[in-house]
Amino acid sequence: MVDFKKKDASRPEADTRSRRMPWSLGSRSYGKSTTKAADYIQSKEKLSGLIDQASLKATGRQGKLKDVWSSLLAFFRLVRAYGNGSYRQVAPRSLLMIVASLVYFVSPIDLIPDFIFGIGLIDDATVLAWTIKACASDLAAFINWEKSRAARKPRS
Repeated sequence: MVDFKKKDASRPEADTRSRRMPWSLGSRSYGKSTTKAADYIQSKEKLSGLIDQASLKATGRQGKLKDVWSSLLAFFRLVRAYGNGSYRQVAPRSLLMIVASLVYFVSPIDLIPDFIFGIGLIDDATVLAWTIKACASDLAAFINWEKSRAARKPRS
């Protein structure tokens, strides 16, 4: 199992913090989400619960999350596949970022609390969009894996 709490010496810290990093990723809330994500990744049950919570929160908010919707659903599937052991080809750093963004998404109290009508999801969508961009190659590889797997299934 990968130790997500240990820093990867082969990847400098600057790699994860580009000049275009959204302000919400530097928040204390996102930092806590990253710490929690490392614990979630170690537990199939916690990952499953996280996906359930995120799916529930996303339901009915497709309009507000329209720019990230299909990728958000792919995140759900990727994390679920990782949790059940059927897909493990995701880079540990990408997995940590994806799970951290989902932990941030489900948290009602983050940089902009969700209960603030009209703007409560702005920071969540920003974190998700940045993570989608940062993990684009891992997400594309997962989607290709899904497609190849679906193509191999016999049709009844």
